[in-house]
Amino acid sequence: VQLQASGGGLVQAGGSLNVSCAAVGSVLAVNTMTWYRRPPGKQRGLVATITHDGQPAYAESVKGRFTIFRDNAKNSVTLLMDTLKPEDTGVYYCNSNLRRSGGSVWENVWGQGTQVTVSS
Repeated sequence: VQLQASGGGLVQAGGSLNVSCAAVGSVLAVNTMTWYRRPPGKQRGLVATITHDGQPAYAESVKGRFTIFRDNAKNSVTLLMDTLKPEDTGVYYCNSNLRRSGGSVWENVWGQGTQVTVSS
């Protein structure tokens, strides 16, 4: 079981990008799904999170610009990023608590990072 991320890339300030992540493998259940980012030279921080029933929450710096949504049938989460700023640049990571088929415990799993670069 793993989280596979996709999307990201290079965009000019004011532009838009999407990043997506899907839990693949023998997944029984997926709980909260979260996007983090690590800006160059800084620590990783939370960007947006969404509960299983679709309740979102955002970092103050992205409120009104980013939208997180999920597809429980596909065990996936997408972050729509609009009006991007250079300070949004960083490696974006997907994170989730999930249970494997046949498993009895929740595991915290990280996806591989995907780069988002916003030029000024």
